Amino acid sequence: MGGKTEVLVVGAGASGLTLACDLQRRGVNYRIVEAAARGFEGSRAKGVQPRSLEVFDDLGALPRLESRAMLYPPLGVHLGPLSIRRTMIKRHEPTPDVPHANTLLIPQYATDASLRERLEELGGRIEYGTRLVSLVQDDAGVTANVVNGDGAEEEIRARYLVGADGGGSTVRRGVGIRFEGATDESDRMIVADLEVRGLSRDRWHIWPRLKGRFVALCPLPDGPFQLMLKLRAGDAAEFDTAAVHELAKTVLRSTRVQVDRVLWSSVWRPNTRLAEHYQAGRVFLVGDAAHVHPPTGAQGLNTGVQDAYNLGWKLGQVLAGAPNTLLDSYEAERQPVAARVLGLATGLYAQMGDRPLAATKRGDEERQLLLSYRGGPLGSEQGEPPAGVGAGDRAPDSPYLDATGERSTLFDAFRGPHFTVIVIGGRAIEAATRIQWPTAGAEVKVLALDGDNATWRQVYGVDSDAAVLVRPDGYVAAVIRPPFDALPSLLNLPLFPRTAAA
Repeated sequence: MGGKTEVLVVGAGASGLTLACDLQRRGVNYRIVEAAARGFEGSRAKGVQPRSLEVFDDLGALPRLESRAMLYPPLGVHLGPLSIRRTMIKRHEPTPDVPHANTLLIPQYATDASLRERLEELGGRIEYGTRLVSLVQDDAGVTANVVNGDGAEEEIRARYLVGADGGGSTVRRGVGIRFEGATDESDRMIVADLEVRGLSRDRWHIWPRLKGRFVALCPLPDGPFQLMLKLRAGDAAEFDTAAVHELAKTVLRSTRVQVDRVLWSSVWRPNTRLAEHYQAGRVFLVGDAAHVHPPTGAQGLNTGVQDAYNLGWKLGQVLAGAPNTLLDSYEAERQPVAARVLGLATGLYAQMGDRPLAATKRGDEERQLLLSYRGGPLGSEQGEPPAGVGAGDRAPDSPYLDATGERSTLFDAFRGPHFTVIVIGGRAIEAATRIQWPTAGAEVKVLALDGDNATWRQVYGVDSDAAVLVRPDGYVAAVIRPPFDALPSLLNLPLFPRTAAA
């Protein structure tokens, strides 16, 4: 993409790639650099939650991701000679408001690959082997010094910089943001991808109590198993095939399980941290650079993806002329979410020590569909209803019949980088058509519904004429009810470029 760099994204994991896809489709001039020579090769974060599936659907990456994924298998809990079948992640039927109902099992390398391919399809490019060395910012932008794989240095000037460079973030350290929390060096777990024989692939095998060790082998969609092995104090963390094979035989007391090859391995330590701030001037943090989680609950990657999805449209709008206060809402909305899911994941991990089976319980909260920004800085509502969708809530899907007689679904209407104004009833439609919506930044599309639409009314909790403004990231910005004199005031929200005429 030609022209001056408006946004520099540092890090090409799931969070950085999500942001790059969003900026690419918005026409923002950006660059994305990655210190590694290639994409991440391990399975590490392997659970993608329904809310993230909605994000990937909007970005156009979902078909690729689904082709590499599978539903979570049941647990096979090994207790001596017995194996007990147990459900960890309940399966859900799709509903009109939640079409992507289930958590998918997909290794992180496949999630990243799906996003990389989508970015390339959109015309984007990742600069691998390019490491951030230092950064300095001023009132007008950020100057970043990078070194590529050949040792060549380059100075990149950008209006904004986003650190998506992981828990050891150079960006975070460069702007002096504290990373609150702790790392327990005495608590270690091997996480590895193995080619294994002698183990059925129809379940996630767990040995919860093996003399202080917790062991799990989870089948991955493309053939390997992911090993999670909680080490004791005296255990050596060795990763070659022979060592892992001997450890597996010792721990599992079985020669039936044959480890043929170690494809990837690492040692994980409880490192639970949250950045004190998500923004320092023109620099922002997303993903593991802003929060690191225990592996329990499949929350870390999903939270990072949604950080990026929250930030991308806001950067695009401010670059198009919206007030800078819009960017202040990023930390206000996303930091409390990370704090909440950190507590959830940490609580599950803590149970692995003395209540390992309790740590396998999962519920609706992990699916991240109930996360809301109600009461946040961007909401606007007249007489919030006791039930139904309100400002700050996720905008659910629903089938609809529009005013011209065409049928579709809201997620089809939302797909893309635009705002959507849903209006139902003659008064609301008339009021919306009189407004001169912004022409700079993200487009505003008006979706006029037929007055019936019983399913939509039930899902959204609307029993009269109404107007609902939906943000580009699929959250409700405003709900307006009769009279509709306040509808033009939506243009005064810090969402739109100030060149817009009311």
